[in-house]
Amino acid sequence: MAKLFSANQLPHLHSTRDKRDRLDLVTDNVKLGAQFIRADRIIYHPGDTAAKHYHTDCHHLFYVLYGNGILHVNDGNYRLTPGTVAVVAPNEVHWFENDTTENFSFVEFWGPPPKETIWITNDV
Repeated sequence: MAKLFSANQLPHLHSTRDKRDRLDLVTDNVKLGAQFIRADRIIYHPGDTAAKHYHTDCHHLFYVLYGNGILHVNDGNYRLTPGTVAVVAPNEVHWFENDTTENFSFVEFWGPPPKETIWITNDV
């Protein structure tokens, strides 16, 4: 049976280090019974960055909705634009940066759900 949620019914978390915000889509906080995937929507406001980190046990996929920003990974930096899909492998250090004057938003998916995230910097 299909389940419909409005944005105000979903957990909406705010970063403690900047203005980023996250809307949980498929997580333990949204009781869907999904076992093999997790997803959320992220908005990076101008100047926002994520802390360097990696996931030990899952692939991390990003689909850009609007705006643009930089995905930093082990082997370089990539400009992401609307419609871009990026995939980060297990154990690949990554983080994002919005170096523009507009919001940058994407939906991120984990498959399978991460069991462990390792933070490289302490500014989470």
